[in-house]
Amino acid sequence: MLSRWHVHANEYCNSINRNEAAEVVAVWDEQTDRGKDWATELNVPFVTDYENLLIRDDVDAVCVVTPTNMHRNVMVAAAEAGKHIFTEKVLTTSVSEARDVAAAIKSNNVTFCISFPRRCLPELKYAKQAVEDGLVGDVTLVRIRIAHAGSIRDWLPEHFYDPEACGGGAMMDLGAHGMYLARWLVGKPRRVVSIFSNITERSVEDNAVSVIEFENGAIAVNETSFVGYPDSYSLELDGTNGGVRMLSPKDGVEIRSDALDTRGWNKVEKLPDRSISPIDQWISGCLDGTEIDFGIEEAVQLTELMDAAYRAHETGESAKIELA
Repeated sequence: MLSRWHVHANEYCNSINRNEAAEVVAVWDEQTDRGKDWATELNVPFVTDYENLLIRDDVDAVCVVTPTNMHRNVMVAAAEAGKHIFTEKVLTTSVSEARDVAAAIKSNNVTFCISFPRRCLPELKYAKQAVEDGLVGDVTLVRIRIAHAGSIRDWLPEHFYDPEACGGGAMMDLGAHGMYLARWLVGKPRRVVSIFSNITERSVEDNAVSVIEFENGAIAVNETSFVGYPDSYSLELDGTNGGVRMLSPKDGVEIRSDALDTRGWNKVEKLPDRSISPIDQWISGCLDGTEIDFGIEEAVQLTELMDAAYRAHETGESAKIELA
């Protein structure tokens, strides 16, 4: 385990130890005291020097949950040491760093996975399936809202408001889900416009919207917030022949389509099965070479979108996406 910085670090650690084919064998952390405490809890060694961890024979892979601005150096070093890599999103905060990581992974032939958990969910998989089956025609607009109350109810750690470590605020963290979902559902993006605001007067944005134009003319609206009423999670997808909507997971998914006999919105009674978790996909990919749904190409694509979203906010103008 590489750092306990991220709020999902414990979750990933526990998932690895629950998998019969893997176990956590060591901890490294950029904050020594935090790392030592975690290693003691896990009853594994704490390794002070990262280079020494990478030469250990009992370390086959690393789970990266460091500050985002450390991702590039941590992952390039791991790849060059031949260690497989799982990482929390986003990959990096700049496109150039993302390409450095991708080059290291490809040249060293290591297995990579980024955590895109929303793509595993039955509701979102149904939306993708409806698009691929032609039930909505050509996609024209996608609206995704994912928000929580972490800033106004003060349960996010203070270091999540460090602009240097995080690379941003609500959009960089929670908004990443909307970014990778939009790219997956619609296709190749062209440009982004953004408006970010700050309700709680911290050093990063806590309320944000990015609008993405795609090469096929479709538009995606990605809304996210740390200051919303807990918890908001919705999807609307419109096309030339139909649409899909989910106001919240508990409300289920509805579809309307020219291809259906029934007009208006129809409740979807049977959804696809949930995919296995990103971390279990990664472990299986490391050991058995099985397919991973979100690899290095998808990781770089997320950084491309995020980089453009922040450039658009900073300039107040639309930002062209720098595609690899």
